[in-house]
Amino acid sequence: MNEFFHKIAHRFSEILGSAWAFFFALSIIILWALSGPLFDYSDRWQLFVNTGTTIMTFLLVFLIQNTQNRDSKAIHLKLDELIRALKSARDSMVDLEDLEDHELDKIQKEFELLREKALNVQNKRKSNR
Repeated sequence: MNEFFHKIAHRFSEILGSAWAFFFALSIIILWALSGPLFDYSDRWQLFVNTGTTIMTFLLVFLIQNTQNRDSKAIHLKLDELIRALKSARDSMVDLEDLEDHELDKIQKEFELLREKALNVQNKRKSNR
């Protein structure tokens, strides 16, 4: 079931993320707006577009989330492989996404300090020139 959903979600995300899909959706909205006078801008006329967009939005949320989850997992795995391949890299950086927020904040502060040190060294080099 998961593999079937992945294939469907992947294919739909490719199709629905295209320029053709955007212009198709835009043309439907334009046709709907132009048809307003024919239906006297009735409640039924408004309900048609509201219902259609609500259903599409509901379904697309799941497709987008599936695509984002897969992309995120792939990026994490690629980064984990880079960490593993570099001898000087800290293995503790693998699976950071599983840490609690306060642990992530601590690591972020470490990197901010490293960045500040690097900027200080860079500024000293510039001033010595």
